[in-house]
Amino acid sequence: MQIPYLKKSIGLSIALHIALLIWLSHLILPKNTKTPENILEIKLQEETPPAAPKDLVINTSQTLDAPPKDRAYMDAPSAPTAEEWALASKYTLKNSKRYRHSWGQQVRSMMGRSVEGPDQGMVRFHIEISPNGQVSKVETIWSTSPVAEKLARQAIAKMPALPPTPNGKPLIFQQTISFQPFDTGWPPIYKYDCLPDPPSFKNPFAWDGRSAQNIERQKTIKPDTSATIDCPTDLMQDTIEAEAADAKRQFEQWGSSSLNKAK
Repeated sequence: MQIPYLKKSIGLSIALHIALLIWLSHLILPKNTKTPENILEIKLQEETPPAAPKDLVINTSQTLDAPPKDRAYMDAPSAPTAEEWALASKYTLKNSKRYRHSWGQQVRSMMGRSVEGPDQGMVRFHIEISPNGQVSKVETIWSTSPVAEKLARQAIAKMPALPPTPNGKPLIFQQTISFQPFDTGWPPIYKYDCLPDPPSFKNPFAWDGRSAQNIERQKTIKPDTSATIDCPTDLMQDTIEAEAADAKRQFEQWGSSSLNKAK
């Protein structure tokens, strides 16, 4: 009578062992590594740049005039306009002051960009310009940079035709050209040009070391106001930029470093 129960027990034992073997097989045997179709597979690989189109031609013969890294630079100022040259050609005060300034600005604009380094500097010339506006003589008085002197002379040689001098006579003057990344000169002030020139200073203590010393006090000389000066007021208007540059120059020249210090 117990045989049916024995068969059931044996069948149940076999089923439990089969289930145990299946469970152990999942733990021990490697799992299936096939990627299901519904799972996105991501692979990491080194990106390669796309190939350039065959019809794209890159011109490597020309390079952009980019500023050098970690070095100060300043582009050349603009050349005087036709209107500025027209005013300069009529200005006769102070040895043709406007003409001389426009000439220096024209030279500096043709010298190009100035970059911080050993090539920066200044050069001072002795200039003579014929009545027709042609430069007839250029002499170097001093120079702090051979590159600046070379560029300035090249600019003078290639300078376009200039208007005639204001007074119809040869114009003789000295001009300093600044080829530096922080300075291109400043526009002059014209509103005081009608005032008489102050008397020249003479050092009363100057002595050559050989002759007898004779200290001569300089006499106060009043300026001669008898001569009439035709003041072209229409040509003596200063721009706001010129006024600001002159005020800055005066402050830097005469300002005291001991004032307005932070406490």
